[in-house]
Amino acid sequence: MNCQSPATTPLVGILGGMGPAATVDFYSKLIAATPTSGDQGHLRVMIWADPTVPDRSAAITGDGEDPTPKLAEGARKLDEAGASFYVVACNGAHAFLPSVREQVDLDYLSIIDVTAEHVGRLPYVKKAGIIATDATLSAGIYQKVLLSAGVEPLVPSSADQHRVMESIYAVKANELRTEHRRGLAEVSARLCESGADVVIAACTEIPLILSPRECPRPLVDPAVLLANAVVSEAAYRAE
Repeated sequence: MNCQSPATTPLVGILGGMGPAATVDFYSKLIAATPTSGDQGHLRVMIWADPTVPDRSAAITGDGEDPTPKLAEGARKLDEAGASFYVVACNGAHAFLPSVREQVDLDYLSIIDVTAEHVGRLPYVKKAGIIATDATLSAGIYQKVLLSAGVEPLVPSSADQHRVMESIYAVKANELRTEHRRGLAEVSARLCESGADVVIAACTEIPLILSPRECPRPLVDPAVLLANAVVSEAAYRAE
């Protein structure tokens, strides 16, 4: 049992609301990742969930409002609340976090970096499939870090990417159906047929649609990796 006093545990900030279901999912994974047998051993967490943050995908593709001001507002709220550091479960939002850091001097853990480091350490992985939003793929944020880790990134075809986006927006609209799950399973299968040794669920809605048993190769959930990293970082800062 973790006997650490809650008063000495650093406050972890979660910049969420992108989307609300994904934020809840990440917090659940953070709870599951925390090694404790009682309430008092869990991390102190402040969640700023703002679903009014402009669509990250539209902003990256140049068709929507810049979400940076809203993201900076959220980071500032977490900073003012006393957070030692924060995380953002939304993958696409990471394209804007360097700009946010220029406005709010608060450390954050990158879900992109944590995932690339993990995949790069797997000796059997030469290629990794990426299932993500149009914006995350067009920004190249996963492709860049995977290549730096010595892993070749693979992305869906145009037709398959259309199915991915339909599924993601179905989750956000609470309209997820069997065909969305089946479609994403088929997308993952084609990535594996193209040589992917693992498939990265590089959008926080993807694990809510695609389960590991439906993927022919290991399905990497960045939110789980980020949750583990948060636990380690909080323990380090508490020392």
